[in-house]
Amino acid sequence: MKVMAQMSMVMNLDKCIGCHTCSVTCKQAWTNRTGVEYVWFNNVETRPGLGYPRRYEDQEEWKGGWTRTKRGKLTLRGGGRWSKLARIFSNPKLPSIEDYYEPWTYEYDMLLSAPAGQHVPVARPKSLLTGKDMKIEWSANWDDDLGGSTETMQDDPILQSMSEHVAASFEDTFMFYLPRICEHCLNPSCVASCPSGAMYKRAEDGIVLVDQDQCRGWRMCVSGCPYKKVYFNHKTGKAEKCTFCYPRIEVGQPTVCSETCVGRLRYIGLVLYDADKVSEAAAVEDEHELLASQRSVFLDPNDPEVVREAEKAGIPRDWVTAAQNSPIWALINRYEVALPLHPEYRTMPMVWYIPPLSPMVDVVTASGNDGEDARTLFAAISQMRIPLEYLAGLFTAGDTKPVERVLRRLAAMRTYMRDINLGDDPREEIASAVGMTGAEVQEMYRLLAIAKYEDRYVIPPAHTETARELEELGCSLDFDGGPGMGGGGPFGSSSGPVTPVAVENFHMLQARQTADSPHTPSGPSRVNLLNWDGRGHPDGLFPGDAAAHPGDGTHQHDGDAQAGDH
Repeated sequence: MKVMAQMSMVMNLDKCIGCHTCSVTCKQAWTNRTGVEYVWFNNVETRPGLGYPRRYEDQEEWKGGWTRTKRGKLTLRGGGRWSKLARIFSNPKLPSIEDYYEPWTYEYDMLLSAPAGQHVPVARPKSLLTGKDMKIEWSANWDDDLGGSTETMQDDPILQSMSEHVAASFEDTFMFYLPRICEHCLNPSCVASCPSGAMYKRAEDGIVLVDQDQCRGWRMCVSGCPYKKVYFNHKTGKAEKCTFCYPRIEVGQPTVCSETCVGRLRYIGLVLYDADKVSEAAAVEDEHELLASQRSVFLDPNDPEVVREAEKAGIPRDWVTAAQNSPIWALINRYEVALPLHPEYRTMPMVWYIPPLSPMVDVVTASGNDGEDARTLFAAISQMRIPLEYLAGLFTAGDTKPVERVLRRLAAMRTYMRDINLGDDPREEIASAVGMTGAEVQEMYRLLAIAKYEDRYVIPPAHTETARELEELGCSLDFDGGPGMGGGGPFGSSSGPVTPVAVENFHMLQARQTADSPHTPSGPSRVNLLNWDGRGHPDGLFPGDAAAHPGDGTHQHDGDAQAGDH
């Protein structure tokens, strides 16, 4: 038994309202820079839909993840080492910018400086890549709220693989929201695909990162990731991805997407797992057994033997305590209501989901029955508006039984707690019908419905003795002038100083603000205040030219500001 720790996340899809707050705050915090305009480390997809990038789940096309050979061994679907070496300078299995979208801004200066006339001025969309006029035809959220629409539904890879017909008429449409980040897998195919060894999985907490100094921009990691959550920075020539906000995690704070989530649907915690079992669990023959095999990899943090082995492995005692109190362990293994996204990719993903319970109560009530009666709800689950087969295609490799079992538990929790809230005696037969006790149902209700901040986020801070190993091993996100942002070598190796990502002096900040300004619109040079973050002193911030008017207040203000910042 080799005990290791893994930071993980569970999302309760019943609570997601599709507000995209998580996407916007993540974008503002991590990818609001030149070269990553099209990058969304966190995005919220409407299901059914094409996803982002388009049809990323079609592995027959993109060749991501692992496949099992007849001998029971795992091999990369996109080919092994020699195959990658043969096409290292020309990788054909990459999403194009059309599969993502061409990012744009608007020519706001036309609205501000257009002369008075009979017609309202128009701000034309300008490409952030070329600076030219463009026609907007797709984006990361183009099919948002179009679930069930014939506009995009027919191209959903999961719907195409379903055996039963799904009605596309408006009254029978169904939709739900699916937030996605990097899965930080136990068996990451992106790490195995990287020829230069730049992708790595941190031994301390399992977070998958990119060493910017080692990255050579081969983009094999983009092809190897079946979730397409590794992106290419076209300015630096390096790969970037979600870092699970590791600077925040190391001090015990949740990720930005979790902190700002309006629906409070995200849970973060630590799980202990047996590293010796990962390869065997990922290589089981039957895809329907992948869910159970991955659950078997997780270790019970309350088991005295596991605690002893964890301490021998150097895992701090407070980390073991955090694993014991982890909402992730409770939702995945104790209550068994969380499911992995596409386990058939065999990457052993560590971002799990509680599937949505369809709005079935109102439908049942409209039929003249008690919409929250346990027997009625259980009977209606198989006829839900969101088909079981579709949910199974997302979370259980097509096996509907685990999904139905989860939904029955969620329905039982609603019915059991309704009796309590109405002052009636709780019915233990409801809990027994789904293999739980009444006490377990109430504990699950507290966690899913009314959990406090400290219950949803159980994140042990990093220890001083491991700080040297954790600090700047290779950050996936850097600033201009930082590690990985140079290009002195023949293959783009960094010539920048090895500066911690948390350290930004005034000169670096000023350089970043001026270098990363968006495309300058036609006409007078001005800073677009809608894109400016309020820091630094980029040219065009104030009217007039300081060089032409050396004595005006603008020049003096700029000097005072710089002196103050120093």
